Amino acid sequence: MFVSIGIIGTGAMGGAIARLIAGASPDRALLLSNRTQEKAQRLAENYKNARISTNAEIAGACNLIVLAVKPQMMADVLEEIAPVLKSRPDRFVLVSVAAGLTAETIQRLAGGAYPVIRIMPNTPIAVGAGIVTYCAKDATDEETQAFCALLKDAGTLDPLPEHLIDAASALAGCGPAFVDLFLEALADGAVACGLPRAKALLYAAQTVEGAAKAMRLSGEHPGRLKDVVCSPAGSTIQGVRALEKGGFRSAAMEAVIAAYEKNLALKNAADR
Repeated sequence: MFVSIGIIGTGAMGGAIARLIAGASPDRALLLSNRTQEKAQRLAENYKNARISTNAEIAGACNLIVLAVKPQMMADVLEEIAPVLKSRPDRFVLVSVAAGLTAETIQRLAGGAYPVIRIMPNTPIAVGAGIVTYCAKDATDEETQAFCALLKDAGTLDPLPEHLIDAASALAGCGPAFVDLFLEALADGAVACGLPRAKALLYAAQTVEGAAKAMRLSGEHPGRLKDVVCSPAGSTIQGVRALEKGGFRSAAMEAVIAAYEKNLALKNAADR
């Protein structure tokens, strides 16, 4: 369905999406544009079907246009390409990766009621273990599913009503950074107890990965799985006590809520 695909913005997320698309459709033309063209060039060199381009060329030539720029940059990018989009006689789909910006906002900034697929991926899509929540406005089911097929190796793709996308982004989109902090803290604790740094990081990563997998496969509530490990008068319950004393659960909740509130602030700023 999508003969030519363009990605505007080849930072961490745009680059990860480019790699997924290049792997899923190695014979389709893939055009890459970035504010720093050297970054786009380095990415394009990895794929035989990719080449560097410009925002204007992508806007005029591609029937799938991925807007992988920061929310604060979206208005400027869309203002630049809006005249090109308006002049097109053919159908195309815009894909937005910007937190806090609704599909309707993207249409308004782009200057037309163009089909929009809004996605909120997280960074683990780069290793096939991510989550991509998505919704569509004025895009057909066929177009939406064709796009999802391009991201089939990203991990979990899950449709959501748009009013829940910002909450999902606060958890899944920002969550890897929160988990990375937890991993680092776990490893630091082990190093303080004498474990070598490399082993501490390995054990922390495998422990978090294993605990998450156990919850998903068993379907058990994490509180129940925690209780199984906490033997009476044992070491684990003393560690849990220390986490509770430090406000661990409250801090984790507040991190997600703070990220969600920032998403709402971005949305409100774009709507003004």
